[in-house]
Amino acid sequence: MSNESQVEKARQYCEQEGARFTHLRETVYALLLDKKGAVGAYDLLDTLKETESNAKPATVYRTLDFLLELGLIHRVESTNAFVACHHFGCSHPVQFLICDNCGLVKEIQSEGLQDTLVKQAQTHGFQVSKQTIEAHGLCTSCQ
Repeated sequence: MSNESQVEKARQYCEQEGARFTHLRETVYALLLDKKGAVGAYDLLDTLKETESNAKPATVYRTLDFLLELGLIHRVESTNAFVACHHFGCSHPVQFLICDNCGLVKEIQSEGLQDTLVKQAQTHGFQVSKQTIEAHGLCTSCQ
């Protein structure tokens, strides 16, 4: 799916959820879609300032919070950076493969991994409310 189609899908999803997909939110989401890796808030701010000269850190963080809340993006915890989600609108476990050389981030879905984690947690009387697993290594191009 093209980035334009993905942005349109996000716009429709926000409308369905009763949330405003403002120009700034759309711009930040589109910037994240253009990247192959995760992007930090200040890197986003620098890029955003090229077209939105009055953009401030607080503006970017509020926008990221909005996009996170709706599930349009994910936070890569180990690098404190953000990556676009291409299949929002559903609750899903988050699993990333992160290249330590080029920064490529691939989101994968492994239901078996989630099932194993939930079962292990249950044996310890623990209830999993959110799952993010990050595996660091080298992508095919960097090996």
